Amino acid sequence: MRVLFAMMVLIVSLAAPALAQDDAAPWQATITGQVEAFRAGDGEAALSFAGQGFQTQFEGQPEVFLGAILASGYGAIAESRSHSFGEFNKVSDTAVLQVVNFVGRDQSLYEALYQLADEPGEGWRLQSVALRKEAGLGI
Repeated sequence: MRVLFAMMVLIVSLAAPALAQDDAAPWQATITGQVEAFRAGDGEAALSFAGQGFQTQFEGQPEVFLGAILASGYGAIAESRSHSFGEFNKVSDTAVLQVVNFVGRDQSLYEALYQLADEPGEGWRLQSVALRKEAGLGI
């Protein structure tokens, strides 16, 4: 009986991190999709990951959206070599804050705080991003 209990505890403890990762995947896929679109210079794809407010503002003008993002100081995201996910805070069932770390072309480090919303019928969409340069160099 003790062996069975120990096995159950082991299985649950091994499954918990995997379940937590699956829980984070939907909004992380949205962020990665937009980052990859920015890196490719694909304004239409990048805009498709943005929230309704951005989509309404830039309707039919994906290249204007891309230009506005780059002109607003977010070139470090578009020109990044890599990104990785930090901590997240699920504010509610439909809102999350996600930290993303970027390594720039010149090995500069950046940290971004993404705000996402689970929009009805659309899934997780980006609402805002706050970006700051970090000390140090990335590899």
